[in-house]
Parts: sequence; structure tokens; C-alpha cells
Amino acid sequence: MEPRDVRAAGAVVTRKGGEVLLVHRPKYDDWSFPKGKLDRGEHVVTAAVREVAEETGLDVRLGPALAQQRYRMSNGRWKSVDYWTARVVGSDDVSRYRPNAEIDAVEWVPWKDAQERLTYSYDRDTLAEARPLRRRTRALVVLRHAKARSRSGWRKDDRLRPLVRPGETQAQRLVPILAAFDVTVAHTSSSTRCVQTVVPYADVTGWPVKQYDELSEEDATLEGVVDLVDGLLDSNLDRGGAVLCTHRPVLPTVLDALQVPDVFLEPGAMLVVHHRKGRVVATEHLEP
Repeated sequence: MEPRDVRAAGAVVTRKGGEVLLVHRPKYDDWSFPKGKLDRGEHVVTAAVREVAEETGLDVRLGPALAQQRYRMSNGRWKSVDYWTARVVGSDDVSRYRPNAEIDAVEWVPWKDAQERLTYSYDRDTLAEARPLRRRTRALVVLRHAKARSRSGWRKDDRLRPLVRPGETQAQRLVPILAAFDVTVAHTSSSTRCVQTVVPYADVTGWPVKQYDELSEEDATLEGVVDLVDGLLDSNLDRGGAVLCTHRPVLPTVLDALQVPDVFLEPGAMLVVHHRKGRVVATEHLEP
């Protein structure tokens, strides 16, 4: 039986002026993008942000996803690397980076020079894929609430039906994932199971939670959903991203308002919609 792929994640980090962030590894004498292996139980999105921070000292937020790399390592095992485009939050100065045995140089490199400096052909392919996606976008995370108590076992008002313990764990694990997409506000159905899904993120970050009856199963309307979605797709790129948490029966209306294909989301799963100036640039489906 073939061993599982080694899993890793990273980012193609860009900034204004057409530069991309590259790192040099002395052990292999190669230039590549910041990346690294997932910790046990770690979500791939969380790993991408963490690895960039560890290898470069920079805090980033993710943009559209790029194609997964898969290649055979020198020991014969296969390695899969998930990449996103990314932008730095705060200062992007790397002049104070302290070289170490793993990464001894971090540099902002002009796009054309980066194509020549990257050691591996698959990294050059990833850079070419990232180029049309390098402009800043905002994320709208369309989230199905985490796992809740079953309807058959709940005798009270369904709006009050809470999460079960695994659902509470899902909600906690959403915190670094939502942070990776620069979510600065949560828009949620007023039903308890939806509110409980986003409250852990608000508790950790301090960002606001806005509740809407119009996103609940009982009171959702096409007009209400469209008005909310249109407001979230405005062109102000100075604002961060947003999460919209709702229910399975309401999700098709939300996705239709966004003019993206319908997709089935498991409890706690999400569709990340990257948009710019009212236009959807890319989407990605992430499991919890």
C-alpha cells in the first residue's frame, strides 16, 4: 500500500509594484515560496499562514487558491503542496529578518526576476498561475453552521436548536481559518446554531457579529438575501472580509445571489468567494 502524501502548504505573497516574496533554503541551495508541512490535525489554510509567518516573519491574509503541486521527493515519497495568493498585513519590511539554518534569505523580487530565480519548474508554473490573481481581493466566506442537535430530538422552537459538542469543536477550529481570510465581521442567521458557530471567532478577535432573521430558515426571503449580499460585494477594498453563516435550505439562495454555481456544504464547511469591485474573481470549497 502506497504511503500517504506528505502534506504541505504555503503562499505566493505579492505586493504593489509587481514584487513577489521568495525564500532561500541553504540545505538545498534553492529559491522557492514560503511553505511547510502541516502539523498533526492542522487545517491546510491555517498551515499556509503559519508557515509564511515562521519562514519570513510576515503576517499574511490569503487570496484565491492556486493549483496544488504534487511531486516526488528525493526519498521516493510524494509531496502535495497547497498554495494561495497572499498579501501582507502590516509592515512588509524584511530587512530585519534574521537568517537561520532553515531559511537564510528572504527577499522581495521583481516578477520577471522571480521567474528566473525560482529553482523548480513547478514553482515557476505556480508563479505564472498567480500573476493574473495578484490584485487585492476581499473574501466573503459563505458558511453552513456547524453540527447541531437533530430536529427529531428537539421539541422546542427550532430557532433555538443548539450545536452539539462536535459542532462546538468545529466552531472553535474555524477561528484561524476565518482569520486567514481577513474576516472582520460576521453576518449570521439569528438562529442559535448559526450564532454559536461564529461567536468563538468574535470572542477571540473582537470583530462584531450581526444577526439577521432574513438568513434564518423560517424568515429568509430572496429580496432580503439579495440586499445583504449586494451590500457585502461593494467595492471598498480598505475593509476586510466577511463571513455569512446560514442554513442548508438558504444556501442556494445565497449562492444564486452571488451568481456562483450551487455547491453542497456539509455542516461547518464553507465556500470562500473572492471578489473585487463587485465581481467574483474565484471561489474555493473548504471542508471543516
